[in-house]
Amino acid sequence: MDARRLTHKTLTKLRKRGVASVQDGQSPETVALALGINRVTMYGWLARYRDGGWEALDARKRGGRKPKLDAKAIRWIYKTVTEKNPLQLKFTFALSTAKMVGQVIYKEFGMKLSKSSVCRLLGQLGLTPQRPVWRAYQQRPEEVQKWLQEEYPLIRRLAKRKKALIFFADEAGVRSDHHAGTTPVVSSTGARFKLNLISAVSAQGEFRFMTVKGREGAPQFIEYIKRLLHNMTRMVFLIVDGHPAHKAIMVKRFAESVKNRFRLFLLPP
Repeated sequence: MDARRLTHKTLTKLRKRGVASVQDGQSPETVALALGINRVTMYGWLARYRDGGWEALDARKRGGRKPKLDAKAIRWIYKTVTEKNPLQLKFTFALSTAKMVGQVIYKEFGMKLSKSSVCRLLGQLGLTPQRPVWRAYQQRPEEVQKWLQEEYPLIRRLAKRKKALIFFADEAGVRSDHHAGTTPVVSSTGARFKLNLISAVSAQGEFRFMTVKGREGAPQFIEYIKRLLHNMTRMVFLIVDGHPAHKAIMVKRFAESVKNRFRLFLLPP
C-alpha cells in the first residue's frame, strides 16, 4: 500500500485501526500484514501513539519532536518481551516482570521508566492480562467458600511459619485472530498462530510469566516451576486449579523432589 495516495482522513483512521488492533492483543507484524503496510510503519504508529496518544496519529500533523522511543525501539521491546526470557538477558531470575522490562529498556536505550510507565507501555503493545467475566459451570460455590474460609487461612499460616511466598498460577492461550470488545474491522490473510502463557501472581501483586509455544502439559508446567524457583531465596507455595497437568504423576514427583523449597496446592472445582 502506498499511504501517500490516501487522504489524511483515511490514513488517520488506518493508523488508529492498526494501533487499536495491537492493543487488543494482536501482533504488530500480523496487523501490518493485514493492513498491507510495512512492519516498520506499524511500529512507527505505535511510537507516535506512545508519545502523544490518539491525537498524534492525525495524518494532518507533520513534524514535531521525535518520539523518545522510536519505531525501532518499540519493535525491539515487543520482540524482547514476547520472544526472550530473563535468563537470556543475563538476569538471575527466569520469569518476566514489569520491573525487569524497565531495566531492560534502561540498559538498551538509557531511558528510565517507572513501573507504571512500563505497564502503560506494555498495555499499548497489547501485552496485558485479560480479565474473563465468565464462570465455569463446574464451579461448586460451597466448596469455594469452604476453601476461602478454612483451607486458605491454614495455607497462609503455614506460609508465615515457613517464610514462604504464596503465588496463584494458571495457563492461558491467545490467538492472532482473536477479537474482543469493539475491535476494528481488519482484513486478514487467514494465517493464524497461537501463543500460550503460564503465569503466577502473588498476594502482593508480584507477577511472573513464561510464554510457551505449543501445548501446555505437565513437562511445560514443571519447566515453569523450575524457572519460578530459580534463584528464589524463599520457599514458594503455588496454588493452582485442577487441570490434569497440575495433577500429573510426574508433577507430583517433581514437587516431592523439591519439597524443601516448594509446595503445590490445588483449588476446589
